Amino acid sequence: MTARTPRIVQIVPVIADEASGPSYSVARLCESLIQQGQDVTLAALDWTAAPVPRSYLRTFPLGFGPRRLGRSPRMREWLLREAQEGSFDIMHNHSLWMMPNVYPGQVAKQVNIPYVVSPRGTLSAWAMANGSRVKRLFWPTVQRPSLAATTCFHITAKSECADIRRFGFRQPVCVIPNGVDIRPLLAKADHNHRTLLFLGRIHPIKGVDILLRAWGAVMQRYPDWCLRIVGPDNDGYLPRMKRLATGLAVERVTFSGPLYGDAKWRAYADAELFVLPTHTENFGMSVAESLASGTPAIVTHGAPWSGLDDRYAGWWIEPGCDSLVACLESVLGRSKEDLTEMGLSGRAWMQTDFSWTEVGRRMAETYRWILQSTNKPSWVIE
Repeated sequence: MTARTPRIVQIVPVIADEASGPSYSVARLCESLIQQGQDVTLAALDWTAAPVPRSYLRTFPLGFGPRRLGRSPRMREWLLREAQEGSFDIMHNHSLWMMPNVYPGQVAKQVNIPYVVSPRGTLSAWAMANGSRVKRLFWPTVQRPSLAATTCFHITAKSECADIRRFGFRQPVCVIPNGVDIRPLLAKADHNHRTLLFLGRIHPIKGVDILLRAWGAVMQRYPDWCLRIVGPDNDGYLPRMKRLATGLAVERVTFSGPLYGDAKWRAYADAELFVLPTHTENFGMSVAESLASGTPAIVTHGAPWSGLDDRYAGWWIEPGCDSLVACLESVLGRSKEDLTEMGLSGRAWMQTDFSWTEVGRRMAETYRWILQSTNKPSWVIE
């Protein structure tokens, strides 16, 4: 008798108009699982239109209360009803700090259904220390009790396991990275300058202030290089960074705003070097995208990219301005040919280790292990 295909509901607060972060990674995980033969539904709030229709996506209206909490009684009622009726076998929640990230744990506790949680970096020491007063109240009263129902945590890098254990959670943890789409390699535009690219949210966690200070320290010695900062403003931080750039009198810096789709991939391709001086990341999707585009990267230890050194794809450095200055001094004098070779090495790494097919296969095997008590996958830490 053939075993029934497991039915899985993925939960994420929002699928944004322009897919990036969890809007990209969770949607692509769903699509990869479907390709593996899994029965998947993605539940999200309807506060923004999805960029393209998705047959697996089900949206729910916001209820009364602060928008930032994402309260949706309709979502909670649906999750509870479907779980009680046996309509799905596993719930998998992505991220924390909104009510859609609380409902699944409440339902799992009530109905006793297996529950997987992907914190997506929200439990890092930096994120917790820099949280709002609302978050400090939300954690002990709402979010932590919901996490007690977790069957297995999912993280995208082993370093995130320490964050989970620090809060006393002892459940198994599976380590499966995000995947990245490998597009056809684009030829770099023929510019009379060389580009150092930052691409991401303009947010304090990303270290844009460190980047501007480091650039100011080296820019005069590398007049053929320019710095391009691409990304959306986050809570008014972009104007602060522009004022900082003016105050530091840095030259050859442009703030391009957010780029999406083909324009984003063109920015990666045209850069000779990508930089992410972040304080903390659970993965760093922009690093994977840069490498997939054939552009080497400088990334701080705040992101789990130690393989950059081993794979001859970039530099993994200590956080801070001094470390970044020293790295830029070493790297910006390298030839275009040298950086191109490193970029191609990084692209080959993404093709072999970060394909969405492999990510979906591992996640599907993890679900089977949870449901059927099969042999524990090698990527599960107990």
